[in-house]
Amino acid sequence: MNTRTAVEIANRFWREVWQERNPDAADHLVADDFAITSGGRTIESREAFKRWATALLASIADFRFDVVESFQNEAGDRVVTRWVVTGRNRGFMGSPACYTPISMTGTAVLHVREDGLLQHNWVERSALEVQRSLAAAAHNLF
Repeated sequence: MNTRTAVEIANRFWREVWQERNPDAADHLVADDFAITSGGRTIESREAFKRWATALLASIADFRFDVVESFQNEAGDRVVTRWVVTGRNRGFMGSPACYTPISMTGTAVLHVREDGLLQHNWVERSALEVQRSLAAAAHNLF
C-alpha cells in the first residue's frame, strides 16, 4: 500500500465517523475485529466501537473534530494523527451535563491493513485535563 493511500483512508475515517458524526460508517471502514484503545481500555469489535463512539458523541453537544495533521510510517501501515475535539459537556466521562465548553487534544495511531480496512486505533487524549476543568466548572456552579 502506498503511504498516500493510508493517510487518505485515515482521513476518510475521521471525516465519516467523527466529523459527520456517523459511527455506522465504520461498517465499511474498519475490520470486524477492529479495536480501539483509549482512556486506558480497549474496545474490541466493530459493533462495540460503534456503540462506544455513539455514546461519546452523545456526551458532547456541538461536537466538532478537527484534524491538525496526519503522517505515516514508511511502510504505510501506520498513520499518526493529531486532532482536537471541541463542544459542550453533555455528560462527558460521566460528569453532569452542564454544557461547559470542552476542548480536548489527542493523538491517534491507526493500523491500516493491506485491504485498506482499519485494524486498530491507539489513542492518547487530554481527557484528564478536560475532566478537571469540568469538575472545577461544576464546583463553581454550587
